[in-house]
Amino acid sequence: MRIAFYAPMKPPDDPVPSGDRRMARLLMEAMRKAGHKVDVAAKFKTREGSGDPVQQRRILKAGEKWAERLVDRYRRLPEGARPNAWFTYHLYYKAPDVIGPIVADRLEIPYVIAEASHAPKRADGPWALFHRANAFSISRADGVLVLNPVDSQCTQALLKPSAEVVPLKPFLDLSPYSAVRRERLKVRQDLAVGLGLDLSKPWLIATGMMRKGAKMRSYEALAKALTPLVGRDWQLLIVGDGPERQAVETAFRRFGDDKVAFLGLVEEADLPRVLSSADLMVWPAVDEAFCMALLESQAAATPVVAGAYGGVPELVADGTTGRLTPPGDLQAFTGAVSQYLQDPKGLIAARDAARTYVQAYHGLAGAARILDTTLRRLRKAHHG
Repeated sequence: MRIAFYAPMKPPDDPVPSGDRRMARLLMEAMRKAGHKVDVAAKFKTREGSGDPVQQRRILKAGEKWAERLVDRYRRLPEGARPNAWFTYHLYYKAPDVIGPIVADRLEIPYVIAEASHAPKRADGPWALFHRANAFSISRADGVLVLNPVDSQCTQALLKPSAEVVPLKPFLDLSPYSAVRRERLKVRQDLAVGLGLDLSKPWLIATGMMRKGAKMRSYEALAKALTPLVGRDWQLLIVGDGPERQAVETAFRRFGDDKVAFLGLVEEADLPRVLSSADLMVWPAVDEAFCMALLESQAAATPVVAGAYGGVPELVADGTTGRLTPPGDLQAFTGAVSQYLQDPKGLIAARDAARTYVQAYHGLAGAARILDTTLRRLRKAHHG
């Protein structure tokens, strides 16, 4: 099948790394692995974060023009070269899909969406226009792939009776993570020399873009949660960068340079090696829908302590591959980290369990099978 792929919030080739961009790329990779031809249909960003109705109206009109141009372009192609399905990843009230429903209707092909969320409380207020546009797109969907079960609680009421809802766990291409296992000691030694780290102490790691909002709140929560443990032996590696870099550095200044090391941005290809060097991923995951960094850490055999926000519980086997703490409960978060610091054997057991768990439930091959089966079934049903 030929799949027209679209991510209204951020295109797969966006220069700024993020979990959202990573998931978009992985979805395309999984569909290609299943034998489908996947092309990015549009790079038109619809995200409007300030709640400006004038800007939203402009974006909606521009999106409709994009859709008309795409329909015209696809119709000029031979029938065998046109898309057989439209696939939109991550649509919500700040970044609705204006293009996909129009193109899918005109070409008479299935309209498939993944990671769609609906927020009824946005029906009135600064995002009302985008809220309605997003609700319309969800109601048009022939198939909905659910990466975060929390999202389905509100979207279910919008779906047409014939829409197919398919659970799909977030996933990774595990091949880069398998290759780094043998390199862990060397990576630790290299980082110890380059950053002045102590190999005899447990290494904690946190990774996230440094921007306002949920990410910054996670960094602030992490600094507070680690404060009671300042007298214990540990060192923290922080991976990430962004406009709030100075604010993040200020939040962790209380620990001193001998306790915290900033690695800045790490290239996607190098991330598995860096993650594998640590003993424990620590991330409060404040208001995260789900967090790819937690999955990547476990794939690198690094267990996690995380806040149980959104779909995070779908990524961590609590008590086996790490610990989940109640959202906002920093005392519980501190306690979970403390327990791992004083239980080296438990940490080693969690490392082995983390790698096994991700291989069993979050691999690319399994996702490719689900996507392939779903797309073929939807195409058959649509034509039937």
